[in-house]
Amino acid sequence: MRTSAYRLGPALILLLAIGSPAGQTARLGTEPSQLKSAPSDVARIPGYPPIGKWMISKDMIYSDWMGTSYKGKRLREPINVIVVDPLATSPDDAGARFLAACKRAGFASRPGHSGGHSGWLGDRLYPQIPSEAHHAISDEPFEFHNNHGRFFGPHFLNGRYFFIGALSREKVVVEPKPEHLYVSFNEARDRFAHFLEEKGGYKITAFELLDNAILDDPLLGTGDHDGVAVVLTATR
Repeated sequence: MRTSAYRLGPALILLLAIGSPAGQTARLGTEPSQLKSAPSDVARIPGYPPIGKWMISKDMIYSDWMGTSYKGKRLREPINVIVVDPLATSPDDAGARFLAACKRAGFASRPGHSGGHSGWLGDRLYPQIPSEAHHAISDEPFEFHNNHGRFFGPHFLNGRYFFIGALSREKVVVEPKPEHLYVSFNEARDRFAHFLEEKGGYKITAFELLDNAILDDPLLGTGDHDGVAVVLTATR
């Protein structure tokens, strides 16, 4: 199914991650009318809150990996991880538990990445985690090849706290100029899931089809993303 290059707001140029200024994060409870008018952009899966299919930039457009072109198409950054915590006692507890689990798994909050992103979850807009300027959750410093991501939530539903995340792998090149290059969405998703299960106290409990792989648009794509989000559920 073709997915259109639907825009959330005025087109603005995203700055490079390294050294780019952090934008203002969206306020909790914000409901962009553009999202509400595009129901196909939200996945509605029984047992989960409504999930926006793609990460949203600080400029209220779907994130495009800093304007990167991959195989002749502009990239769009998909949501590819769902985190569920049935053990947390409050939103603050859920957030603290999740960040601690990420750190145990080797995915710490690190500088050198773009910030100010948002995610659509449970019919509202959540600002990114981690919230520090220029930070993302990453398994290596930004000066090295790394798998990194940003998460959004927590949203409470039926006794459980939910987060969603967009993970990607990048490599660093120095010629002809220093920059980050896109490598893979699937590699980063799978590595994050593996280590959160191995070291973070989470278990892979499902694979949900979000239908957010863009395959047949001549101008827009989602790289190697397969449209699937891995579901990780806290066990301790």
